[in-house]
Amino acid sequence: MSSQPASQPNGAPAPAAKNKRGFLLRALGVVVLLALIGWGLWYYFDGRWYEGTDDAYVSGNIVQITPQIPGTVVSIGADDGDRVRAGQVLIKLDQSNADVALAEAKANLAGTVRKVRGLYSTVSGAQADVAARKVAVAKAQADYNRRRDLAKSGAISAEELAHARDELTAAQSALTAATQQYQTSKVLVDDTVVASHPDVQTAAAKLRAAFLDDLRTTIVAPVDGYVAKRAVQLGQRVAPGTPLMAVVPLHEAWIDANFKETQLTHMRIGQPVEIHADVYGGDVTYKGMVESLGVGTGSAFSLLPAQNATGNWIKIVQRVPVRVVFTDPGQLDKHPLRIGLSTDVTVDLHNQQGAMLAPEPPTKPAFSTEVYQKQLERADGLIAQIIHANMAGNGKADSGK
Repeated sequence: MSSQPASQPNGAPAPAAKNKRGFLLRALGVVVLLALIGWGLWYYFDGRWYEGTDDAYVSGNIVQITPQIPGTVVSIGADDGDRVRAGQVLIKLDQSNADVALAEAKANLAGTVRKVRGLYSTVSGAQADVAARKVAVAKAQADYNRRRDLAKSGAISAEELAHARDELTAAQSALTAATQQYQTSKVLVDDTVVASHPDVQTAAAKLRAAFLDDLRTTIVAPVDGYVAKRAVQLGQRVAPGTPLMAVVPLHEAWIDANFKETQLTHMRIGQPVEIHADVYGGDVTYKGMVESLGVGTGSAFSLLPAQNATGNWIKIVQRVPVRVVFTDPGQLDKHPLRIGLSTDVTVDLHNQQGAMLAPEPPTKPAFSTEVYQKQLERADGLIAQIIHANMAGNGKADSGK
């Protein structure tokens, strides 16, 4: 009976298996080498022109709603999460005191207009008095001259001539006093009409202040947005500057991305950006643009800046905030974001024609509202109405011409 040779305990196929393993290892090495070459080529021609970070968060304007006058809250028109429009009523304060102050200011303006009209009448009366005094002086002068001629011929006594001289002196003194009184009255109204008189202007300014205080009992939304952080309660007594709630215009949000300082070498304003929000994962890609590069690191503007001049100094790579704005606001309508959400941003560095810092100052406000612009127009209309109602006649003083 024959047996297998000891030199081949596992049979003849052993050399073939060894060769196969060597082939697989060589093939794997080739694949890894090709992958490394491919990755190197990709990185050199394309990959190195992108910088990304996941240290990025949604930011936006948080418009604080605060009262401008003290008062008691009697109505709350919106709550957290509500959509509001610019000019929509958010909070109402008790306006009883403001109404009383406004009525007092109206009465004060009306009374001032009538008093100023009296000043113009005083000027007219003083002018007429001066004219009468001039006639009296002329009469006394003529009487004195006649008596002086008669005294030369001895027709009248010296005593009678002295009486005539005294009457002339008294008439001249009365004319001087009347002229001074006229000038004093004229100075009070000179080069003015009732509407432009300083006393009327002062009363009108008080009315404007009272009118604005009355309007400010109704607090409106300065911008379109969503209500957040409502802290005000019904019946609460609030002081000027007390935070009541906030309005957040989410459609004007942006991204604050904190890049390492080593990532800013080729980063420029205007470069395109891809944004992914954690809330939507990779299913939604936002398009953005670098709007500005921070002028300092986060630690430099912190409440307690780092003190590196110590013996225990350790170098830490700093991060610089980069603001990224959305180039397609319509994406925020379909996929809204909230303040503070985490995002991943990737900046395309191929185009390096932009500046690293803003080259020109802004030409328009970064953020503005128009809801307060027409308040004084309404006050001016009320002032004109009150002045007109307390005027009479068609003279210069009354008509303002």
